[in-house]
Amino acid sequence: MDQLKARETSYQSRSRTNVKRLFAWNGAWGAATALMAFGPKFLWNNALVFTLLAVSLDVAVGIGMILANKKYLAELDELQRKVQLNSMAITLGVGLIAGVPFSVMDSYHVLPFHANIASLLILMSLTFVAANLYGRWRYR
Repeated sequence: MDQLKARETSYQSRSRTNVKRLFAWNGAWGAATALMAFGPKFLWNNALVFTLLAVSLDVAVGIGMILANKKYLAELDELQRKVQLNSMAITLGVGLIAGVPFSVMDSYHVLPFHANIASLLILMSLTFVAANLYGRWRYR
């Protein structure tokens, strides 16, 4: 019995550490993306060298975030992994199915506004949260 409690405590501790690592990488990527997006206009007056450095930083931190997500998924139990992968699959599908027509409609000026990636990211984020909540509810 003590071994089972120790194993659960070890799993919970590992899980907590992975969630913190994932949160840190996602936050770092958000900060690097903000620097890349707003730095040229507000910090370094469109200097190409600094912009390219910011893009490189964003890509490098993005790779770190991908690896943190991979580690997070590898550490989950089977049911949690299933919920996460289903949520990711639904999010990818919605992103592609909504993103391509959104881009085409913008190209042909069908939309009364300029389509931007932020709108697609918001849609994908909301889709992931909804799919994840549904998956957790479904398998309770």
